[in-house]
Amino acid sequence: MSGNSESLENLSTENRSFPPSSAFATQANASADLYAHADKDRLAFWDEQASALNWHKKWDKTLQWDSPFAQWFVGGQINASVNAVDRHVAEGNGDRIAFHFEGEPGDTRTISYAQLLADVSKAANALTEIGINSEDRVAIYMPLIPEAIVAMLACARIGAIHSVVFGGFSADALLSRIQDADATLVITADGGFRKGAAFALKPLVDEALKGETNVANVLVVKRTGQETAWNEGRDIWWHDLVNRQNPTHTPEFFDSEHPLFILYTSGTTAKPKGIFHTIGGYLTQAAYTHKVVFDIKAETDIYWCTADVGWITGHTYMVYGPLINGCTQVIYEGTPDTPHKGRVFEVIEKYGVTILYTAPTLIRTWMKWGDEFPNKFNLTTLRLLGSVGEPINPEAWMWYREVIGGNNCPIVDTWWQTETGAIMISPLPGVTATKPGSAMRPLPGISAKVVDDRGVEVGNGHGGFLILDQPWPSMLRGIWGETERYKETYWSRFPGIYFAGDGAKLDDDGAIWLMGRVDDVMNISGHRISTTEVESALVSYEAIAEAAVVGAADELTGQAIVAFVILRGGTAHADGDALVKELRNHVAKEIGAIAKPRQIMVVNELPKTRSGKIMRRLLKDVAENRAVGDATTLADPNVMKLISEGLKSSKDED
Repeated sequence: MSGNSESLENLSTENRSFPPSSAFATQANASADLYAHADKDRLAFWDEQASALNWHKKWDKTLQWDSPFAQWFVGGQINASVNAVDRHVAEGNGDRIAFHFEGEPGDTRTISYAQLLADVSKAANALTEIGINSEDRVAIYMPLIPEAIVAMLACARIGAIHSVVFGGFSADALLSRIQDADATLVITADGGFRKGAAFALKPLVDEALKGETNVANVLVVKRTGQETAWNEGRDIWWHDLVNRQNPTHTPEFFDSEHPLFILYTSGTTAKPKGIFHTIGGYLTQAAYTHKVVFDIKAETDIYWCTADVGWITGHTYMVYGPLINGCTQVIYEGTPDTPHKGRVFEVIEKYGVTILYTAPTLIRTWMKWGDEFPNKFNLTTLRLLGSVGEPINPEAWMWYREVIGGNNCPIVDTWWQTETGAIMISPLPGVTATKPGSAMRPLPGISAKVVDDRGVEVGNGHGGFLILDQPWPSMLRGIWGETERYKETYWSRFPGIYFAGDGAKLDDDGAIWLMGRVDDVMNISGHRISTTEVESALVSYEAIAEAAVVGAADELTGQAIVAFVILRGGTAHADGDALVKELRNHVAKEIGAIAKPRQIMVVNELPKTRSGKIMRRLLKDVAENRAVGDATTLADPNVMKLISEGLKSSKDED
């Protein structure tokens, strides 16, 4: 074990490695020489990637860097919507399917690129009719239906900045984002379908707009047909305004650094951060990473990113990256267990999905439910699997490979953030010999390093802080309206260097292992231990499907480890105390006695937001016997009540 001076302990090891098959490598979009090519002249490399887009006017300068402010492809003019849609129709691919839409109730739509262009053009004309232009911000608050994507592209077409707000957020959260961006239009729907029933969205918009805003209109898609309160003079039905528009629209072209969108992410304070991205650099890296990381073959692949458009993953790898690359996608409105726990696999079989990009949370949920659900369906069309959103533990990685991929699909475990805009660290599927649980190395053109608390690079076998020391095209251009907060949040920990907020370690081969937020590092008897490592060790035990770990105050050790675990489907243990003892010993065997949990609770669910993030602060409240804090953002607020009422627990008696 490393000494106490480590910035982050490097406790667990992983020796398994899976090289790409020769058949996959032969046809892959990326080859091993891409790294050397990018290293030789990084800016020339990014010029090449930008040249794959359609530019109205070529740029004069690749990068203007005045730390911490970047401008990429300076002087270039471009339109995001033209790159996502028009270019494919112009190239004779208008009949290619852009989206297979699967509604939760079972309704479907198939939308070609030609139809998508007509829909986006009509929506752009509609926005122009009601006075929206390139000076405006538009809030989009919708379920995952095609009109949400059409709305985004219509905004991009006329240069209006879109701010997509996840449809699971409250009226207060919506209001704060409308106010911060000073949006003048809200695009929403009467509601959507989730967990087998209609839910309402329009009433939340009405509630939000009781606050002080400059919103002049609310444009409403009729999705569910439920009764909808109406504000005459402000509210407009989408079908009344959009459907009567001309299906052609002459696009405008905008400076490469014109903002494309604002997306809000949680801050350490109550106020969310309005991360904004600009057109040229963002589109360049979105398209490049989608092409090489997912090995996309537009003519033959059926690609499915399971994210919502309310998150950055939905922006980059459902809307802009895939559409720029001209591929065919699946979008699904509902939840993965409606009307049954095999719904995702049923959709894969139905459409012949070849590439699946999803979150570790969902993968572990499938593990918990049991292998019988994926085993009921034909998943042999899959040829590549992706993971996004948080570090994936090796056990879930292996299950994903074996059960979903049939031991036949490379896995790309990707690291990136709302702030980075696009993937930064990932295997290249035709090149990299992957290790279960590791994102492996920075992509060609990206410089990411692991440093200690003085900013000095750590060697192989050591842990520390993940930093980005060279600007990249899709990087955030700031926090909307808060320049000083941008500098303080991302550039003050290591002057002139972007600190991602994540811990990471390098194994003996130099592969990068993400350890989660440094806020989730526990200090156990002077050892800085990542919650991720302990969670991975727990889930590697055959009976455990999912685990969450927190550090709780402890008089003896400063903090002690408290774990919450969910059993796999079909697992039964008569003696809970025996299971807890086995688990504690298993963790000690996997990563050392220092990491043995003081207490382990067996629970049925973990507190998660609608996006699948585990809210560890609520678990810490339980572990430290405090009143549970605000749980309103949870997908199921009742979870904390069940946990607090005392399920099986055991304390260390050693």
